[in-house]
Order: sequence, then structure tokens, then C-alpha cells
Amino acid sequence: MIPKDVLKKILRIEITTSRMVSEVFGGEYLSVFKGRGMEFEEVREYQPGDEIRSIDWNVTARMGHPFVKKFVEERELTVMLLLDMSQSFGFATANKLKNQIAAELCSLLALSAIRNKDKVGLIIFTDRIEKFIPARKGLRHVLRIIREALYFKPQGKSTDIAGVVEYLNKVTVRSTVSFIISDFYAKEFKKHLSIANKRHDIVAITITDPKEIDLADIGLLTLRDPETEELFIIDTSDKNLRHKYHLDSVNRFRKRKELFNSIGIDHIDIRTDIPYAKTLISFFRMRERRKKLR
Repeated sequence: MIPKDVLKKILRIEITTSRMVSEVFGGEYLSVFKGRGMEFEEVREYQPGDEIRSIDWNVTARMGHPFVKKFVEERELTVMLLLDMSQSFGFATANKLKNQIAAELCSLLALSAIRNKDKVGLIIFTDRIEKFIPARKGLRHVLRIIREALYFKPQGKSTDIAGVVEYLNKVTVRSTVSFIISDFYAKEFKKHLSIANKRHDIVAITITDPKEIDLADIGLLTLRDPETEELFIIDTSDKNLRHKYHLDSVNRFRKRKELFNSIGIDHIDIRTDIPYAKTLISFFRMRERRKKLR
């Protein structure tokens, strides 16, 4: 039995995000993602007008003339939500905590999926796989996803992106649209993410707090690394320290964005101090424009 206060919060998020889906995101989701799931059908000889990128180079090399892979649209998509619940996600200095925003994003994306008759699943991860909910349809299923996104208590503290995308490949049979909601404070994961992106349509959603970019001048400050629990003291009145902190942060986020771009992964940067609706709408419209240009 779910406690009344917990159920009330789940339903409040469901109602709020359901309204957003109805008013804004339903059509955007449909135009951007519907029909992007493709299933391999056959290899056939190249014909004038076929896209060069559809050429099967292995078969072409064997046969001595061009062959292309033919795909058909899947009747439904499978949407997977990969939710980071490491300790660094329980942080914010503006509006809501990162993990609260992440739960709302899960709700919004899950409701968009089932409204369009797609299946949706959830993988909660830290430095290990914490929970897996296979993709299914239906509002009851989405309410379970919202509940887990809000109240699941993880065991791990740090983040393993490589591990979760490997797990995604193991538990899915077909291509998915997979949203990884994380701050990506993890060890080397480029190779694993690149391999997974060849099979799935992966979208990285990062959530950033303004204090991760700029420090306020408030004197001596004791900080604790949420993932290693290391304590350290810094003097925020030091102008040079604040400047170095800003440059290091900007450089770290720039490198993260460059990594996503280098392997063809779309990236949405949500801020804790800015309502996320406009950011998501801008992303959906960018994907729609790009789709029309193909």
C-alpha cells in the first residue's frame, strides 16, 4: 500500500506533466520520434535515388557492386529512461533538486510515450544497476515509473555511464529511443556510449545548477563531495579562485558537449534555475527541423 502523502505527490506530478503533454509536448513528441524506430528487412541492390548512407559496405565488397540495407518502420517505439540516482543528483541551490526535476522529466517523457501508444521502461542506476522496469504501456505502468523516480532509495553513490548503456543493450532486443538523465560525472564512457548509439537513438539530458558554474563570494565554505564524501574548505572571497572555478566548470561542460557531438548524440542541458519546458520545446523543434532536412 502506497502512503497517502506519497500517492498525493505522485498524482500531483502526473497531473502537472499530463497537462504539459496535452498542451505542448504531445505533438512535438509525435513529429520528432514517431516513425524513427526502424526494423531491418532485407539487403537489395542499390537503385538510383537510394541514400548513400544506407549502403551495406560489407555486402558491397563481397558482391563487387553496391547493395543497400532496407528498413521498415516499426509500428511502435520503445522509450527507455535511464535515470542517474547518484549522490551528486541530490543537489541544487535554485528551485528544485536535480533529482526532483529528473523525476518530472521521467513523468513527462513517459506520458508522452504512452499517449502515442509507445512502450516505456526505466533503468535506475548509480555505480551499479539499481532497478529495471521493462517497457510496457498504460497509465498504471507510468505511475509506477513516477513513483520509482521519486522515491527509490539507491545503494550506490557514484555514476557508471558505461555500465548502464551496456545493460541497456542486454535487456533490449530492438532499437529504442533512450533518454539518459544524468550529470555524467563518470569515468571514461565515450566508447560504450558510441557503441550503444549505433543501435539506439540516445538523447543525453544533463541537469546543471548555477553554482556548478559560478561560486558566490560568501567567505570560507566547507564542501563535501557527495559521491566520495571527501570534505574540503575553500575561500570563496578569493577572486582568483572564483575565476579559476568558473573557467574549470565551463571547460568541463564544453568537453562534455564536444564528447556528445563527436559521437552523434543529442544533448539537452536543463538548468535548475530556468523552467525546463522552453528548453525541451527548443530541443524538439530542433529535431523536427533536422528531420525535415534529411
